[in-house]
This record gives sequence, C-alpha cells and structure tokens, in this order.
Amino acid sequence: MIHIGIPVHNERETIGPLLWRIRELLYGEQRQFRVLVCDDASDDGTAEALERYPRVLPLTVLRNEERRGYAATLDRLIRATLRRSGYPRRDAFVSLQGDFSDPPERLPEMLRRFEGGADLVTVARGDSEPLPRRLTRAGGQLCARHLLSAPAVTDPYASLRLYRLFALERAAGEEPLLRYEGWAANAALLLQVWPFVRRFEEIPHDPHPVRRYRDARFRAGEQLRQLFAVGRDRALREIGRQVMDA
Repeated sequence: MIHIGIPVHNERETIGPLLWRIRELLYGEQRQFRVLVCDDASDDGTAEALERYPRVLPLTVLRNEERRGYAATLDRLIRATLRRSGYPRRDAFVSLQGDFSDPPERLPEMLRRFEGGADLVTVARGDSEPLPRRLTRAGGQLCARHLLSAPAVTDPYASLRLYRLFALERAAGEEPLLRYEGWAANAALLLQVWPFVRRFEEIPHDPHPVRRYRDARFRAGEQLRQLFAVGRDRALREIGRQVMDA
C-alpha cells in the first residue's frame, strides 16, 4: 500500500486539481494507494473543496482546528499512516506539497524505485529552482553542514519523498518527529531516518513547463533562521556525526 500524505493550508485553488492528477496517474498504474490530507486550519474554503473527492478516490481528510504549521501537520500525517499500516516493510509513505510545487508526475517513477528495493526515494530540485531559493540553499549549507552529511544526497531539503514505513517507524518515538519548519523539517527528517535506510535513490525534479513556484509563500530569512536553529540541535548533530562515520 502506498500512503500519500499532503499537508495543506489555504490550498483551495490547487488541492482539487492535484488530487485529480494523482488519481489519473495511480489508477493508470493500477497501484493500491490511499491519500491522506491534513488541513492545517485553512480559512479559504479548502475544507469545502475537499468534500467531493472521497467519492472518486481513496481519501482520508484530517483537520487541525488551530494552525500548527508544516512540521506538526506532516508529523501527524506520518503517525496516522503508521497507525493504519500493518505492513511497515511493504508499505510506503510519500510526502507531497499541496500547491503543485512538487510534481505528481514523478510518483510512478518513485513507486517503481520502491518496488525495486529502495527504502528512500527523493526528488531533487537543485538547479531547477529560482535564483532566490538557490541562494538560500547556499546559505543553508553554512548554517547546518551536518544535514548534508548523508552520502549521495544532493538535496536534503526536498519535500517530495517516498519512505519505506519501516524506516519511519524506527525513527519515530514518543516525542514529535519534526520540530523545525520548512526546509529544516525536511532535512532533519532525512537525517533521522537515514540510519534505517538500506538503499537510497534520488531522481531529478523535472519541473512542469506550465507550473510556477508560489514565491509569495517563500521567506528566505525564515528558512535560514530555521536551518540555523536545526544546525545547533545537539541530537541531530550527533546523528550527523554517526552518519559520516558509518
């Protein structure tokens, strides 16, 4: 079973087309899947937009009554998936943004890599991003070098990832799995699951020609502040050292 987790906040315009695109891609592949959407206290009609989709695809909608942020919302999706799955070695969790900044067209390729034995598949952005984001990446490398220590990973900040549930299950504990926001959350999660990953594969982003980033939501200063904070996290620094020594 493939579980696709989508954290959303005020995505009324994009969540419906995204869910329909996922349906087209995965029904065509004849794969067993379920979509979990967690609505992080949207106030733009996102909840109403979601109401029609459980009739046309396997969809579960969770809702935070108060805004909790990306990290807590993604953490809730991961834990909800772990509770639902009885086969953590056979099932996978895919994290996907709800605004089309992550291309759903890469899902079939990610699933093929998973079925070929990969425990972690990530879609790297890198040079496909606008200049402000690339500059923020360069600054992030200075703020949190240990987040880049996993071998073969060129994009530790990627949000479009597939995890074998076994790796997430081993990384998860009683405390929140994610404590930082934005790119820092994605990088910290990668580092925490890495010790339980036997095989990793990375594929290119391959941006869609007619889709654009929602740059109005991107705050370079806040991303760097979060990366600076995660760079000072002693527990994550220790994991980073262990990864480098392995």
